[in-house]
Amino acid sequence: MEKKLRFLTALFVTCLLVANIIAGKLFALGRFALPAAVFVYPVTFVITDTVSEVWGKKEANSIVWLGFIMNLVMTAFLLLGQVLPPAPFWENQAAFEAVLGAVPRFVAASMAAYLVSQFHDVWAFLFWRRVTGGRHLWLRNNLSTMTSQLLDSVIFISIAFAGTVEWAALVTMMAGQYMVKLILALADTPFCYLAVRWARKGEVIADEG
Repeated sequence: MEKKLRFLTALFVTCLLVANIIAGKLFALGRFALPAAVFVYPVTFVITDTVSEVWGKKEANSIVWLGFIMNLVMTAFLLLGQVLPPAPFWENQAAFEAVLGAVPRFVAASMAAYLVSQFHDVWAFLFWRRVTGGRHLWLRNNLSTMTSQLLDSVIFISIAFAGTVEWAALVTMMAGQYMVKLILALADTPFCYLAVRWARKGEVIADEG
């Protein structure tokens, strides 16, 4: 069981860091412009729901904090890579900064949205676990993830773009991101069942905290 928890922890941190790296790539989906991370970040909610279900609140919150710390470490190293003087023959400094350069406002927005949404997801999942008496995993997974993704979208876009675009544009950005995240939240339910079944091969008692 410990190996499975370590694997999920590693997968969580990997998905989180990759999501933050590729978030700068925007793609068009109809009339919406969305970050590429929209397909990666939802995986982290499946993992926290699985860990909450099988190992309990303490382990799930530990993973969230670990992800936050690793995010800070990655940001620090990317900043170091950005400020190191480029070799005279290396002509890609501008491209490096454009893709991997840390914008303080975006980092703050990402960190705030991450902490609020992830801790809310753990709390909400376990809240609905108590309400349902441990039944209806599909309901707990969807209710916790949908509300957490809404918080993530609203907080990130508000902090990252408030004052730089009109209010109507902010709302459109929030709606576009959340619509995709909502669809992905519904689609991840089978994967949550599979992950929980895989993780539960053994005797584990999750706390109700």
